Amino acid sequence: MNVGGQVFFVLVFAFANASPVIAQWTQTNGPYGGTANCLAVSGSSVFAGTNGNGVFVSTNNGSNWSRMSSGLTNPYIYAFAISGADIFAGTDAGIFRSTDGGTSWKEANSPALGSFSVEALAVSGTDLYAGAFSGGVFLSTSSGATWDPVNGNLPDTYIAALAVLGNGIFAATQSGVFRTTDRGTSWTEADTGMTFPGEVATFAVSGTNIFAGSTLEGVFVSTNNGTSWTAVNSGMPDFPLVYALAASDTNVYAAIYGGVYVSTNSGGIWTGINPGLTTPYFQSIAASGSELYAGTQNSGIFYSSNGGGQWTEVNTGLTNTWIRTFTTSGSNLFAGSFSGAFLSTDDGTSWTEVNSGLTDKAVFALAASPTEIFAGTQNGGAFRSTDNGANWVPSSAGLTNKSVFALTLLNSTLYAGTYGGGVFVSTNNGSNWTPVDSGLTNRQIQTFVVSGTDLFAGTANGGVFLTTNGGTTWTHPDTGLTETDIRALTVSGGNVFAGTSGGGIFLSTNGGATWTPENAGLTGLYVGSFAAAGTNLFAGTYGDGVFLSTNSGTSWAPVDSGLADPRVQALAVAGNNLLAGTLYQSVWRRPLSEMITAVPPPSMVTPRQFALDQNYPNPFNPTTAISYQLSAVSKVELVVYDMLGREVATLVHEVKQPGTYSVHFDGSHLASGAYFYRLQARSGDGGRAGSFTETRKLVLLK
Repeated sequence: MNVGGQVFFVLVFAFANASPVIAQWTQTNGPYGGTANCLAVSGSSVFAGTNGNGVFVSTNNGSNWSRMSSGLTNPYIYAFAISGADIFAGTDAGIFRSTDGGTSWKEANSPALGSFSVEALAVSGTDLYAGAFSGGVFLSTSSGATWDPVNGNLPDTYIAALAVLGNGIFAATQSGVFRTTDRGTSWTEADTGMTFPGEVATFAVSGTNIFAGSTLEGVFVSTNNGTSWTAVNSGMPDFPLVYALAASDTNVYAAIYGGVYVSTNSGGIWTGINPGLTTPYFQSIAASGSELYAGTQNSGIFYSSNGGGQWTEVNTGLTNTWIRTFTTSGSNLFAGSFSGAFLSTDDGTSWTEVNSGLTDKAVFALAASPTEIFAGTQNGGAFRSTDNGANWVPSSAGLTNKSVFALTLLNSTLYAGTYGGGVFVSTNNGSNWTPVDSGLTNRQIQTFVVSGTDLFAGTANGGVFLTTNGGTTWTHPDTGLTETDIRALTVSGGNVFAGTSGGGIFLSTNGGATWTPENAGLTGLYVGSFAAAGTNLFAGTYGDGVFLSTNSGTSWAPVDSGLADPRVQALAVAGNNLLAGTLYQSVWRRPLSEMITAVPPPSMVTPRQFALDQNYPNPFNPTTAISYQLSAVSKVELVVYDMLGREVATLVHEVKQPGTYSVHFDGSHLASGAYFYRLQARSGDGGRAGSFTETRKLVLLK
């Protein structure tokens, strides 16, 4: 390749009417971890389906993972099925097939299957069955080339799990468990013995027995092809929430909230097999002989070579972590994620997990003093490290609310913003905390920023609050602030900027007294992060990538070329680079010089389709975020229902512009259990965009 010639061409002809040469974002080596929705073993290969980053494959028992998603246009993977040399993946938009071990994928959706969310797959001989959420059961006899619905008299088309036992196909629906023996022509209810059969989430077959795992009632077994079921939970915690089952030889394994269990006698007795497991949140499990793989929510994958006698975290290469926050301490860069805290000493090139002592690995906030690092967690309070994260100790004495979403230092005083408990202050490096919330009428603190001796606090749906006396009293300067869900705050050039969850960016030039929207060129109005580099200001959006303003927010331009995950949750400047923490693809990096000297023109791109995302986190306690996209001006209704179809909350009921939105759902007043949320969007453009409806399931776990 004539590299010298190419460089010469660019230098000589740069002033012609050619487009500027712009490099791209690159993904860093970590942080590793994330959510594994499903797992499958085929020979020496292990497949992991992630929540938002496609398929990963390991050929060495999980020691290293490689992303293999070429051709996979939807990154949300819910189910695998292996049929001979073929691998099928159920996604949020139908089914994909690989015939080369996952190296490449092709869509395997006939018009009948369309773009349903496929959450279950099962193989019976040459027949392949797919369970679609709201679409029912589909059958392919042609390796996925064509599909036909086989719902017969099936009363419910919300399919959570499928299983094959002999000539019977079992389907778990919201209305119970059903069985067909004629390839779906007719279905018979098969859940006698279950109190809440609509909560079955998983099946496993061992010999002539079939096991069903429920998110309310634990494990059931049927020894008579589903005619009747018996609860088999001896040895498990009370009311176990079972998310995945797997069978190998005569053993049955259950991944539940709290750990992994095994039964060697058809469910008669269960034994916990948890040495080495560092999280209670499990999503998936796969077994091959004595080798086990357990997929978690947010903490990646664990491997055991001896049937669960000992587990090892195996996340190298698994870049699926949700990054929440950054902070710097000298030449050290820290990232807080749902997988814990990570440290980089080379401006983000590589990352090391630093979680020793962190009893809650959902790190939502970070702050650094000259000698200490502080971490705020989702439910575990605050932690402190005096050795650059190598070890953490709890630092929550006096914190009456342990959901620490924001941390900052003003001089030598440390402030903690909690979600629901207001603001706390510590004058002794977090050893003790005192509430400081006089005048603070909204106590759901999401972000802080310091401007001189002033401290601003951004709240959830309460706007911005200001203290000029260290938190003794707070005022509520929000004139002109028409969107009050504040996700990010920053100060640049003496001005205060607020990023919101639907109104874009607001600017105050007078210490917060008044605010004006500054969204020219900003196509994404959910702004969750800021970073400043001199007089240049970067904004991270949820769904539209990163934007840059070189004129104090007067106008914005996208700088996200190559950024595979545009849902940016955190930004930081490290050395000569800008770091972006994303929702499902860990950390990305780009040299500042590429963006500041080569800004592309503003884009007018809006979402290409309507979509309703899975809430996150899920399960949750007590709050979770629900995001959705609109491709046209629409009348939007977003409603939460209980299992009986009763409305429990209306989150949105208004006309919305095209864009990406996120709303918080607070379930503190509800009982633990499963709920559903439904998005209805009716466009008003003469029917060209039509009507969109989608329903998803969420689980409140207290």
